[in-house]
Amino acid sequence: MLITTLQVALGGAIGAALRFLTGVGILRLIGPGFPVAVMGVNVFGSFMMGLFVVFATQRGVAQLNPFVMAGLLGGFTTFSAFSLEAVNLFERGAMGQALAYVVMSVVLSIGGLMLGLMIARGIWA
Repeated sequence: MLITTLQVALGGAIGAALRFLTGVGILRLIGPGFPVAVMGVNVFGSFMMGLFVVFATQRGVAQLNPFVMAGLLGGFTTFSAFSLEAVNLFERGAMGQALAYVVMSVVLSIGGLMLGLMIARGIWA
């Protein structure tokens, strides 16, 4: 159990650092405003989760699940930051943007996961 916990912790640290760096990079590219960085990491992380689920199953490497799924991708994606960004938009009176952000984040993240599953099944099936 200790080894598994350490795998999750290491993956989470790497994922969180990648999320932070992605956010900084996107902020420098497009500036503040619509929370593209958080939405982007949630969509991309969901896509990667879809790829990995199939890869781990097909290749018999489920032992990597704690590191990759709970740790790396769990640290990289974040619905707590998503929730904060949605509420911030709402509190600023940007109701349309808040609604668009919530709907787009959920729909695109689920779409990313489904696309990842389809691609991975095509590669590793």
